[in-house]
Amino acid sequence: MKKFKSIYSLLLGSALILSSNSCTEDFGQMNTDPNNPTTIGSQYLLPYAMENSIDRYWGGTTRFERLNLDGAMLWIQYLARNIYSNEGDSYGITPAFYNNTWESLYNDGLTNFERIIVLTGPEGVNPNSNYEGVALVMKTWVYSLLTDMYGAVPYSEAVSGSASEPVYTPAYDSMESIYAGMLADLKTANEKLTVGGPVIAGDIVYNGDILKWKKFANSLRLRLANRQAAKKPAESKAIMAEILGSPATYPIFTSNADNATLAHTGTRPSNNSWNEVMVFGGRTDWSMSKTFVDLLSSTGDTRLEAIATDVNGTYSGIPNGLPDAIATTYLSSASIMQDRFRDAGAPSILMTYSELNFILAEAAVDGDISGDAAAYMEEGIKASYDYYGMAVPDGFIEGLGGATKETVMTQKWIALFGQGVEAWTEYRRTGFPNFPPADPRAIFENDGIIPTRLPYPTTEYSLNKASLDAGVSLNGGPDNMQTKLWWAE
Repeated sequence: MKKFKSIYSLLLGSALILSSNSCTEDFGQMNTDPNNPTTIGSQYLLPYAMENSIDRYWGGTTRFERLNLDGAMLWIQYLARNIYSNEGDSYGITPAFYNNTWESLYNDGLTNFERIIVLTGPEGVNPNSNYEGVALVMKTWVYSLLTDMYGAVPYSEAVSGSASEPVYTPAYDSMESIYAGMLADLKTANEKLTVGGPVIAGDIVYNGDILKWKKFANSLRLRLANRQAAKKPAESKAIMAEILGSPATYPIFTSNADNATLAHTGTRPSNNSWNEVMVFGGRTDWSMSKTFVDLLSSTGDTRLEAIATDVNGTYSGIPNGLPDAIATTYLSSASIMQDRFRDAGAPSILMTYSELNFILAEAAVDGDISGDAAAYMEEGIKASYDYYGMAVPDGFIEGLGGATKETVMTQKWIALFGQGVEAWTEYRRTGFPNFPPADPRAIFENDGIIPTRLPYPTTEYSLNKASLDAGVSLNGGPDNMQTKLWWAE
């Protein structure tokens, strides 16, 4: 919870003096001082790193930096802006958006997860395989965000400012090599995590439930294997077969009770970041996107009732990218998100059982596993409805017309509502769902192209230019928001 930001701010401020460059000389110097980093235990580092990483991913509260609300949720056409459309909805972002997302994920998240791994590994001062395993899972989750947003990023030499031989200008690794490392780390994490093993504290995701951490590790491994499957089919098939063939060794999500989420509380500062922005901050800048509302309305998808408000008995949205003078005319008629998403205690979601089933459905459609694609898709839809406390309407699934790639990915897009970053990644990877043509009145930047990635931070240009240039080359295109990433199909 956000209380960790205040309770441990002095401790962490004295021990974690970090640069905006993935590593820092000051931290490396302090690492040799036994009176500083080693006095901060994993029970404090873990919640701090979890909360900061997840809050940054779910949205954040600072204007011009809200990754989810002012980026992915607009680009993937869940929401549309009813004012200030140049803040994300028209595909324009400020340097603060991509600079501070990078800085926070590396400095607040990865540096601390890596420190836990060092502290609790076999050679650490406080060996604890469960802390090590949890940190490995979270480290992988954060790296997956970074590489899926930027492309090549510092990985093998990153967060090495505290190493015995510090690296202050880390090399950029290709997405292919980062994926290989992440998949290997998740397998190691599953081996490290021991049900009935050493106790951990400060776990604000699963409250120390190690079996659920194992399920998350293996479900996340399936996500990443599926994501790279078009580029590395043999390896991905082998990973999926290993996990699905040995459920006792590699447990995965089996219900919504296993969902990986950060639960918030009803009081500040531990409230959900959307609550902070929309309720305490009083911001009403977002309405439902016409794309999302129209698609759910056309298929009789009753989840719309749980997601959006009705206006005089009907649901309607705003076309994305409208200039303010036009967008504001929709204020009285457009639906907005239901209060459940703005509630102080609303969870921030990392991964769900519903998503896992759509991953398996896609893998079955592509021939990467031997399961029944239609059955997996149906289970994913049911889990999504169940999350909202609803039952699937009679005839709804039959009306979808079977488990094609497009149908699976469109239903996954609906189920991922709220998880804009994940939905944006899946759209960039597969091209689904098929969005309707833009409203003729819309005005877009980026040549009208939905952003394909985030630009690298300006700090990397000034502090790590040679490595950054190599990273740009690894991506195979310029450092802009139009270069397609490695896993694009």
